Amino acid sequence: MSQTSISPDKYDIFIQKIDHFQSMVEEKKALQEKIARMHNEFKVAVSPLEQELATIVRKLELNLSKLERGTSSTAKTTSARFSRGQLGNAIKGLLRAHPQKAFKPREIAEALNTKGITISVWFNKFGAEDQEIERIPTGKEGKRFLYKIR
Repeated sequence: MSQTSISPDKYDIFIQKIDHFQSMVEEKKALQEKIARMHNEFKVAVSPLEQELATIVRKLELNLSKLERGTSSTAKTTSARFSRGQLGNAIKGLLRAHPQKAFKPREIAEALNTKGITISVWFNKFGAEDQEIERIPTGKEGKRFLYKIR
């Protein structure tokens, strides 16, 4: 009986391990509380700067929208007007400048600063018969076309 009282038994060892585990849990909780306090202090310090930044961004967006409205209205009224022959020459010139690329009518219109419908009408009336321009069917049932120089 004297030997058992001197050396710790399995229950004493278990209690020691539990005590060590409990102290680690308490240390973890203390660190979590410290981190939470630091997060709150950071939020308090940063929030005025974030509000100032948001105000500046709103002002920039407002000014940018005013600038965009001013430039878009002038861009709409400055589309180029071509006669039938001039339009054909301009289209062929664009296609010759990029012989490896096939263009949509809308891309050609943007490059020539004119309306897409004008380009489509020219291709349907005059470009379909032009031997220099290759008409590549795309889309469902081949109803849409890409155009490329031969």
